[in-house]
Amino acid sequence: MHRPIDGPGHGTGDGGGAGRGPAPVPPPYRPHPAPPAEPADPWAAPADGVPDPGRVDPRVLGALLARHGWRRRGGAAGRYGRWTPPGSGPGSGGTSLLVPDSLAFPDSEDLIGEALTALARSATPSAREILTGLAVPSDEIRWWREVPPGPAGTVPWPAQERFRSAARGVLLAGALAVRGRAGYHGSRHRSAARAALEPVVLATDPGGRALTAFLPVPPGRPVAVRLHHALHAAREAVDYQRATGGMDAFDSAVEAGVSRELTEALVALVRGTEGARIALAWAPAAGVPDGCAARPEPVEFSPGDLPALREASARYLTDEPSVPVRITGAVVRLRRSGPRGEGRVKLRVLGGADVGHVRVTLDEEAYRTAGHAHLVGLPIRVVGRLESRGGFRRLTDPSDVVPVQVDEAERDRLMKSLHEDLDFFEEACGPGE
Repeated sequence: MHRPIDGPGHGTGDGGGAGRGPAPVPPPYRPHPAPPAEPADPWAAPADGVPDPGRVDPRVLGALLARHGWRRRGGAAGRYGRWTPPGSGPGSGGTSLLVPDSLAFPDSEDLIGEALTALARSATPSAREILTGLAVPSDEIRWWREVPPGPAGTVPWPAQERFRSAARGVLLAGALAVRGRAGYHGSRHRSAARAALEPVVLATDPGGRALTAFLPVPPGRPVAVRLHHALHAAREAVDYQRATGGMDAFDSAVEAGVSRELTEALVALVRGTEGARIALAWAPAAGVPDGCAARPEPVEFSPGDLPALREASARYLTDEPSVPVRITGAVVRLRRSGPRGEGRVKLRVLGGADVGHVRVTLDEEAYRTAGHAHLVGLPIRVVGRLESRGGFRRLTDPSDVVPVQVDEAERDRLMKSLHEDLDFFEEACGPGE
């Protein structure tokens, strides 16, 4: 290809003779500066799943190995320890880790790196859980269930799915109890509780009889602490009911975090099994939280506990009182049987209650007010009582229904969310409501 004669750097008669090459051509555009590097997360594991050896405390590594059944066999006292996986004997010749007792020795970091690499390559089921606990300091909650094996010696897939669902129910009950104490939460605080559980990692045992949840210390520790107290309180309440026939202990257990959601999750966990056990272990790197045992005892439930748990669940459902509220919400559905009279309205709650939607029956005048507010894209404010029946999704005794003035930007946002978000609109206005 030939460069145009008038292009930059083309040889001209101004001193450019034989033996001199053409002047260098400057780049046509200035390159963009590279974006600044994101600050590294000090606890993030690299792509290969092995944490940075320089950030691993050997005492934490040793505590995690001991927690998961690894045995220390020999090594120089106060300097090094040799760890072998569960079930291996002194002369088995399997995987072993040489772990320093501290970082005071010159080769400590190298030994930790070799131990982490060996864990990453190990076929021992607990190896991956140990690496997870090192990458992100996490409290661990472990569930076991005694169930008959399937044809291949493992738990059938439907039973494993029910197991995972029950474990998630226990975690959700703990997250709800962090938001507030109640015998029945219903739909209250549910979105915030689910958001608090997003960082949780759930690992399944290959045989399908055990599950482990890793709750990162920030922000998962409040959930772990609440479950620690709630599970022990539920166990004591069941024992009291089976011994005396009284349900009073379940009433006082609400303050510890016991609720219908927790008892229902425990029923799902135990049903169809010979028993279930839940154990909790604190993150070694974060220490023991105040008011909790350093090594909490596992909590066990058996099929004989199911009648007490079911009775408590029904009691919590009927005894939870209604809640007086003053709700601000956007009208997402209007329905009545004729052109006049009262009608039913569904509101997307914007403030005043920790629920997503509520339904309310309004008289003719209030219904007309709600309809006009919906047409012009304004929310309404209504005073009433949230009924526990139906999960705190119904507002009774409504009064003082008035539209709420908002600025133009907020009105446009409401109109867009109500009329352009088709997925939400179909969900809000579906025939099943």
